[in-house]
Amino acid sequence: MPMLIAAATRVEAAGHPPKQIDEYVGRVNTGTTELSIAHMRSPAGWSEPGQRPTFDEYTVVLRGRLRVESEAGVVEVAAGQAVLVRAGEWVRYATPGPEGAEYLAVCVPAFSLEAARRDPS
Repeated sequence: MPMLIAAATRVEAAGHPPKQIDEYVGRVNTGTTELSIAHMRSPAGWSEPGQRPTFDEYTVVLRGRLRVESEAGVVEVAAGQAVLVRAGEWVRYATPGPEGAEYLAVCVPAFSLEAARRDPS
C-alpha cells in the first residue's frame, strides 16, 4: 500500500544566514537510507562550507538562483534548471543573489552529516 508522508521534518542547516530545510524523505523524517528528498529555502546572501559528500546530489531550482562552486569552476543554476553533483566531488553551494533560492535536493544515498564531509570551519 502506498505510504502517505503527511508532513516534512524541519532539519538544521549549515551556513549563514540560516536557510530552511524540510525533509520529506530521508533518515530523519522516514528513516530512509536509500535516498533523501528535501525542500530548501535559502535567503539572499546564504552560503555554506565546502564539502566532498559520499552521495550524489540532484538539485532542481524552483525559484531564484543557486551558485554551485566546484574544483572545475562555478555553475549558476536558475529556476527551471537542475544540477547533478557526483559523490566525491568537492562542492560549495550559495545563494548570493538578492532573491535567494528555493529548490529541491535529492541525495542518493540519503543525506547525513557524516556523509556530507564538510570542510573544517
